[in-house]
Amino acid sequence: MANNRIVHFEIPANQPEALTKFYSGLFGWKFQKAPIPGVDYWLCDTGSDGPGINGAVMQRQNAQQPWMNYVDVASIDAAIEKATKLGAQVALPKMSVPGAGAVAAIMDPQGNICGLWEQAR
Repeated sequence: MANNRIVHFEIPANQPEALTKFYSGLFGWKFQKAPIPGVDYWLCDTGSDGPGINGAVMQRQNAQQPWMNYVDVASIDAAIEKATKLGAQVALPKMSVPGAGAVAAIMDPQGNICGLWEQAR
């Protein structure tokens, strides 16, 4: 059930595998390359001691790509509709993640990017 909390992060990298070594050495995070054809995407386990979330390191898509946090929503379509009424713009249209759900992103009225995650039902 969606809870409107941050549930995942993505860190863009020019050399994803090299950046996984940095975060592994710095924080002890554990990484595993995701079996996604054609995508350099490394799932990140940040640990289980106390509160926190897991994420991923991914191939950078453009020079200004930010570190992205994803908020769990019941419906991306409804969240985008509400966000645009409140002054946001769509930064990334809804995209299916086969077998998992869907993602999208908005740009808030002050230019910050916020990812949206909708779990497959």
